[in-house]
Formats: sequence, C-alpha cells, structure tokens
Amino acid sequence: MIIFRYLLGEVFKSQLAVFIILMTIIISQRFVKILADASEGEVPGQLVISIVALKLPQLAVIILPLSAFVGILIAYGRVYADSEMTVLHATGVSEWYVTRLTLILSILMAFVAGSITLYLSPWATEQEYRILEKADANAGLLSVVPGRFQHTSNEKAVIFVHDVGRGSDSGELSRVFVAQNSARDDQGGQAIVYALKGTVKEDARGGQTLQLAQGRRYAGDVDSAAFEITEFESYQLQIREQEVEQRRRKLGSVATTELLEMDSNEALAEWHWRIAIPLSIPLLTLIAVPLSRVNPRQGKFGRLLPALLLYLGYYSLLIIARSALEDGKIPAPLGMWWLHACALALGAVLILRNRSAAQRFQAWLAGRS
Repeated sequence: MIIFRYLLGEVFKSQLAVFIILMTIIISQRFVKILADASEGEVPGQLVISIVALKLPQLAVIILPLSAFVGILIAYGRVYADSEMTVLHATGVSEWYVTRLTLILSILMAFVAGSITLYLSPWATEQEYRILEKADANAGLLSVVPGRFQHTSNEKAVIFVHDVGRGSDSGELSRVFVAQNSARDDQGGQAIVYALKGTVKEDARGGQTLQLAQGRRYAGDVDSAAFEITEFESYQLQIREQEVEQRRRKLGSVATTELLEMDSNEALAEWHWRIAIPLSIPLLTLIAVPLSRVNPRQGKFGRLLPALLLYLGYYSLLIIARSALEDGKIPAPLGMWWLHACALALGAVLILRNRSAAQRFQAWLAGRS
C-alpha cells in the first residue's frame, strides 16, 4: 500500500505540474490574442474573460493526454535515476506491477477527459458561439471603443466616441463624431455630424439606429468650400440594416447525442476524435512506463526527447486519420481503431520486452542461432 501511494503520488504530482504549466502557457497566448481582438473592436472588452473561460475545456482535452504522458516519463525517470526503482525491482516489484498501478490513475484521467470531450467541450463551444452572436447583435453599442475611429456595421459611416456612459447612464455616448456620405453622395457629397449625446437603438428586425442629440451637421461637396450647417436637437443615422446572420456552427459544438444521429463522414470523424482523446491516455500509459526506464547515468530526462517524438507522431496520425475520415478515404467501420490497436501493440511489445519470460525467449533464440 505504501508503494501504491508513493508511485501514484509521484506520477499525479508530475502530471498536475505539467498540466498547469502547459495550460498557463496556452491560455496566456489565447488571452493575448483575444485581448488584441478586443482592442481592435472585433470583440467586446467585457466578453474577454467569458470567451477565455469557455475555451478552457477545448484546451484541456488537448493537454490532458500530453500531461499524462510527460508526467509519467518525468516521475518514473526520476525514480529510475535515483535508483529507487532498482530497489523496488529487487524487492519483487515488477515493471508490470508498476504499469498496472499507473493504469489505475490513467483510467480515472480517461473518464475525466471523456466527460470533457463528450459533454463539456461541445457545450462550451456552443456557448461561445452564442456569446459572439449576441455581441454581433449588439455590435453597434458593445463594440464601441472610446477614443477610436470605427466603421459602422453597414460600412457607411465612421464614428468616433469620446466616452461611453456608465452607471445610470450606461449605454449613452458622449461627444460623438460621425463622418458619412450625404444624400448627394453620387456627386461626391460628404457630411460631418457632431453631437454632445447619442444612443444606439435596435428594432425588432435587428436593425440598429444611432440617435444623436444636441449637435450640428456639416454637409457639402469635397471640392467645394461651401458647406451647409444645420443645428439639430435630434438626428438619426442607420448603422445596421439587417439582423446579424447566425454564425455557422462547427461539429465541435454539436452535442454528442445529436452527433450520433447524424449520418455523414464529418460527424463520424468528430465522434472518433472525441473518443480518441480519452482512449489515448491508457494507451500512452502503456508506452510511457517502459520508456521511462533510464540508466542512472543518463539522468531522468534521458528518454524524454524520443518519447515526445513518438507522442507527436501518434497525435499527428490521429489528426491525419480524422481528416481522412472526413473525406471518406477510410472505411467507416475501420475509423481510428487501427491507430489505437497499433498503439496498444507497441505498448505491449515495450512491456513484454522487459518481462522475464520474454527475456528467456530471447536467450533461447540467441542459443538456437
């Protein structure tokens, strides 16, 4: 029991550390990208945290197999490098026993990964689509960035807003500058509008109107010095004529129950991809445990690089198989099962290679030759 807790504790701590480090790096990169989009007005600033949070399940399903694989290599590599595993083997703890212990943890991680890929990740992806659609529907108001020149949704005017009201005046624009084509735009006419206040109103069809108050409108031809100046108490400008179209969904946002009812190569590929992530964790465990065996003089990272190359090859083949399934180049009954079978066979060969029966068989073959 002590050995059980010790080995699983070492593996779990390494896997958790690798998972946190990789998640931190990738989330930081995504956060910077989304923040850059928000600064350009493509994404409302108040939705940045929500979008990043909804991307966490999608990132977790990618990182979980890698963190499980690398965590085993680091944990057992240290145990081998410190000669602790040699002592354990001398006391009767075989590599197959260590593998079985590690499989217990990997199966638990596979259940967690399966719940994310099959349920949580599609739900989060769908919620992200809905948030972005809502942002598009309110683009006239939510995407306004104070102190920046921006095109309206219909690309017919340029707006500059000094400030957006908060508190009781939430949504009210102050000191609004608008440059637009005038009614005589076929003759090169332009209009400049400046107002102290403004709001954005939306009708039932999704059209949006910018309503300005207490301002002036300057209209005239570009090549002429004569301008018409009009003072107004109320002025309206259409900034979006039609309802924003619904974003095209990817299959990653479709619930698993609905996905199983679809009859297409794309749905089949998505289904195999969702189950490939949790299945890969126990399979990678069978490969990682024997690969973690290192000589104390090699150090605990002695086989980390070739093991990572093996993982990248396996993951790349999963991506290629997914694409081939979508294109119908792989028969539906075959799916990705052949890749999992190859990974299982490789893990079995690596484990049996160090078993006493296999060693006796190799010695027998060497004697016959």
